[in-house]
Amino acid sequence: MNGRAQPRLCLVEDDPIMGESLMHRFALEGIACDWYREAGAALAAVEGQGYALVLSDIRLPDMSGEGLYQALLERCQAPPPILFITGYGTIDQAVRLLKLGARDYLTKPFDLDELLDRLRALAPALFGGGAEVLVPVLGISPPMRRVQDLLARVAGHTVGVLITGESGVGKEYAARYLHDSADPQGRTPFVAVNCAALPEHLLEAELFGYERGAFTGAVRTHRGVFERADGGTLFLDEVGEMPPAMQAKLLRAIQERTVMRLGSERPVRVNVRLVCATNRDLRKMVEEGSFREDLFYRINVIHVPLPPLRERREDIAWFAHRFVEEYNQAHGVRHLLGPAGERFLQEQPWPGNLRELRHAIDRGCILGEGDLLGPLELGAAPWTAEGEGGAEAAGSAEDLRTYLEQCERRLIEETLESHEWRIADSAAALGISRKNLWEKMRKHDLQRDEE
Repeated sequence: MNGRAQPRLCLVEDDPIMGESLMHRFALEGIACDWYREAGAALAAVEGQGYALVLSDIRLPDMSGEGLYQALLERCQAPPPILFITGYGTIDQAVRLLKLGARDYLTKPFDLDELLDRLRALAPALFGGGAEVLVPVLGISPPMRRVQDLLARVAGHTVGVLITGESGVGKEYAARYLHDSADPQGRTPFVAVNCAALPEHLLEAELFGYERGAFTGAVRTHRGVFERADGGTLFLDEVGEMPPAMQAKLLRAIQERTVMRLGSERPVRVNVRLVCATNRDLRKMVEEGSFREDLFYRINVIHVPLPPLRERREDIAWFAHRFVEEYNQAHGVRHLLGPAGERFLQEQPWPGNLRELRHAIDRGCILGEGDLLGPLELGAAPWTAEGEGGAEAAGSAEDLRTYLEQCERRLIEETLESHEWRIADSAAALGISRKNLWEKMRKHDLQRDEE
């Protein structure tokens, strides 16, 4: 025991059945939680002690969740993050709260595992007492949690680490996490170089450096990346693209822990943590003779394979929200990823992995006309219908948008009528969630004619 109190969750929920269900599940997960049925009592408790997170319904008996949040902002110097639970009728209010700074919201009815994933992303210290829980950095999916745990354990040892995976899958993310785990204060350098981006003669100069006058154009002494990374981490990306002659020189530098600048006869001692990455099959390259076997074993003491994004779909929305927030901070704007946009992203194959996902988010933030990012802003192909009038309706971007909305409204209304306005059956027939169907019904002002 370290003597520190376990971080606690503040639950604000007036429904006794919902509250008891949540408290039971939280107890099973080892989450310390205090349950308040009124906003006033919760507000007083939050002021009195530091909660790791507030989980609150929006509709409460004494004041709304929005009123609670406004009071927290006014009374607390550093209010805890807040996650709202909302019904269909308060989705607009939840979006408004997000714009004010609330962290997230869930729409009823929600899956408890999904709620736990959101809590784990927003307040990981709630799980298992906090001290031994890893803050999600590489993702919230089970495979990436295992990768992060492995890298955290490797951080205390200076051994060769090989990170493999498809292009854009996040290999540099993993290398930076390993470096940060070994040096949380950030006192040592992290230096990255792409071995495929430089021709052989420039790659050698970049890796080992050169002396002034070593070749035409060498007007000053240049320290290579091995020297610049001394005491820290050197990340060699696309190491599988390194020419055979350079492989031999890299192996010598690793074995002897020294480098020789071009044009110099004096070796320079270096001490680096070497992390290599590739999207190629190095074992196959060894068998084919295009990659040195001795170098392979030197850099592959610890192998860290990263699965593609399509095999860890829990991470898609998690990263998407973070990319949106990074864009907001960099450009001083306030974009939000809406539920429909989140669902669209999770349905895509993402052959370009995280790199492609980030580009989609950036494009949506740049080209989107509103603050809320939906499927159209994120690159959804327009749904078109064959038949009379289709070509004329697509005469301009505005006409096309109107036409598509009319098509969507007609399809939803026909589906609802064919299923006698049963929401669950209609949503299944349309291939969307009930929450998504409710949002579209509200957007198109669709309601059953009681007559």
